[in-house]
Amino acid sequence: MPQHFDSLENCDPSHRHANLFSRLPDILRHAMTAPAYALHLKGVNPAAVVSPAALAKLPILRKSDLPALHKAKPPFGGFVTAPAGSFGRLFTSPGPIFEPESKHPDPWRGARALHAAGFRAGDVVLNTFSYHLTPGGFIFDSAARALGCAVIPAGPGNVDQQLELIEAYRPVAYAGTPDFLKILLDAGKAAKRDLTSIKRAMVSGAAFPKSLQDEILARGVDAFQTFATADLGFIAYESHARDGLIVNEDLILEIVRPGTGDPVPPGEVGEIVVTSLDSHHPWIRLALGDLSAILPGHSACGRSNQRIKGWMGRADQATKVKGMFVRPEQVAEIAARHPELGRLRLVVSRDGETDAMTLLAEAENGAGELRDAVSGTLRAISKLGGAVELVAPGSLPNDGRVIADERGA
Repeated sequence: MPQHFDSLENCDPSHRHANLFSRLPDILRHAMTAPAYALHLKGVNPAAVVSPAALAKLPILRKSDLPALHKAKPPFGGFVTAPAGSFGRLFTSPGPIFEPESKHPDPWRGARALHAAGFRAGDVVLNTFSYHLTPGGFIFDSAARALGCAVIPAGPGNVDQQLELIEAYRPVAYAGTPDFLKILLDAGKAAKRDLTSIKRAMVSGAAFPKSLQDEILARGVDAFQTFATADLGFIAYESHARDGLIVNEDLILEIVRPGTGDPVPPGEVGEIVVTSLDSHHPWIRLALGDLSAILPGHSACGRSNQRIKGWMGRADQATKVKGMFVRPEQVAEIAARHPELGRLRLVVSRDGETDAMTLLAEAENGAGELRDAVSGTLRAISKLGGAVELVAPGSLPNDGRVIADERGA
């Protein structure tokens, strides 16, 4: 069986980079015909956005803002030029956020991810993602069918009936959450049903810790992870090399400092920002609110696109202190005003029965003058008083956390 889905996967990275950024100006021009993008990107010259540095100057569009934008101008907030009736399917996910599905084959770019997990044409796939209103079921369904698989549209739940379907159709592959895969395997074992046809799986939508990975593998199922969202479909996926998640083709992925649109150095944990080169429904610097980091080099499987560590938590770390919200954007502003500082972490705790804040700041120079200046900036920006502790460079963890709420500990 061929190892790679197509020649894009192991192409020279410079070729991929040139291709993406040569196409980006036209995608921007198309996006800016939509009224909301025209306003959001006002003053942008698409012809000049031909490099990562130029792209990084464009404003971030936050996924967390989409519900309000969609409510103000339904259904898509003015970010889509095509009428709703021109799409193939129309969905909603919590928020609510409204998502259209394009009519072209494999609209969520998932066939190559399934291929990397060993799915092949002619396989029967048990798809347990939900088909009700949200796009999850159809994201995986369309990817499997684009690959040439037959799909059982099972959805979640109905365990007894699913056991019957598995014995009847003998699917070789599973798509769904890792938790539900374990539920099925446990139920099959308890009921003495034969589920041994399932040999591989693509899982998403929930944590997949090492302990569960080992258990699933010990039970005869080789499971691979993918990072997907209802807005963009498949963003990154795992291969047999098991060395991180490989970024999907036709996407430009950035890792930025939480609360900003500024790319972080390679290896630094930050928020995932994605630009999609889909002319029917483009996303321009959509900040997903999820944390990850870029891994160095390329996968041992031969796929040459950049890799990320996988999902590492949420970037939206806003919390209330003494009744007022403190946000990552404010911590980022402190960093901008004091470029001599390294990583920052605002620790929220309790001092008796009162909320307390301590800003930990990496600095080469621990002089009191700098500490006092940063303390004044903290008060000016947050409108709250807090202590400042200057710590040694490299002493704060590289985990993307800029606000740590320890009041529940």
